[in-house]
Amino acid sequence: MRILTNRRLVLVAAAALVTVGAVTYGTGVRRSRLDLPTAVVTRGEFVDIVELRGEIRPVRSVVLGAPTNAGELQIIRLVKNGTAVRPGDVVVEFDSTSLRRAELDRRAELKQAEAEIEQARAQAHITEEASVTNLMKARFDVDRARFDVVEGPWVARLEYERAKLALDDAEQRLREAEKRQLADQAAAAARVAGRVRRRGRVRQDLDRIERALGALQIRAPSAGTVNIMSNPRSGSTSGGYQDFREGDRAWAGANIVELPDLSSIHLTARLEESDRGRVEVGQAGTVHLDAVADRDYHSRVSKISLLARVDFAGSWPPARDFDLELAMAEPDNRLKPGMSATVRIAVGRLANVLIVPAEAVSLVNGRPTVYCQVGSGFEPRTVVVVRRGREQTALTSGVVPGDRVALKKPVERSR
Repeated sequence: MRILTNRRLVLVAAAALVTVGAVTYGTGVRRSRLDLPTAVVTRGEFVDIVELRGEIRPVRSVVLGAPTNAGELQIIRLVKNGTAVRPGDVVVEFDSTSLRRAELDRRAELKQAEAEIEQARAQAHITEEASVTNLMKARFDVDRARFDVVEGPWVARLEYERAKLALDDAEQRLREAEKRQLADQAAAAARVAGRVRRRGRVRQDLDRIERALGALQIRAPSAGTVNIMSNPRSGSTSGGYQDFREGDRAWAGANIVELPDLSSIHLTARLEESDRGRVEVGQAGTVHLDAVADRDYHSRVSKISLLARVDFAGSWPPARDFDLELAMAEPDNRLKPGMSATVRIAVGRLANVLIVPAEAVSLVNGRPTVYCQVGSGFEPRTVVVVRRGREQTALTSGVVPGDRVALKKPVERSR
């Protein structure tokens, strides 16, 4: 009798343990399922969105660059970014020490060249006078020798022949004097011309240096707000290249300052190749600026490049992106060139459809499926997808408005 009672107690205890285990397991499954994130199915207009990152740029702007013929350039004065300037204000100034030194050297060379020209002209005058004197003497010798040539019975034949020879010699010396005069004149003129050409070269160098000195001060051609350009030689940082600063060295033609026309601005972005077929000119977009958090701006796609640009800076194989421009419909004086922005472009709309988050739909046995919450658990339901977006998915059947669907696929806890 006692043994039978003990057996009954053991059976009751075992049944109680099984019941507690089952309740504990069921509670664990229910709790794990209810911990999943969920969303409510709604009915309304589905908007397919393409989200891009871009940058504010002016439609029209004046870019001021470093001079192209000023040699070594170092910035010694640079207005601050965002400064409002008027026409004629100096926005960039470069160091002029080396050019000033070269200017002094050329001026000294110019004075020396002018002195050499005067010396060459004086020497030419002296040579000309000597040539004239020699020519006059040669002509006088010819005239005197001509008088000595007298033919007659009273003149000895030997004296007559000697006089003729003396006349021939005098005439020969006259011809040589005339040729020497021409040669001396040509040589003197060549020396003077050479000195003049050298002075011209020095003058050209001096004029070039003076123009370069004038170009070391870059003035604003029109009123605007200064936007300092980035310096590719500054070395890239986590945020990109640094802007030009005072003390930086620039190269010929480097773009230093931009004066944008803020009355008309647009947003530029890079469109991925996978989204090119969905984005068209004229589609509306909403722009949110990182620096202006209190409002969004309306925009519209105004331009898409015909050819893709290959980006070799990223991973391999390189990405192929299209240049995209959006016209800002509401200009604001807070918009500045270079501001980063996020643009959301509506690329498609469907009216009166069921809408669920994109992550709520998964493939189960090749069929699109959502997991609807039923009581304390979730059950799979096959749905019909009309259109998929990156954020939402449009459905036509399988669920009803108000159903709550899991954003992750439920996983049964093993026993």
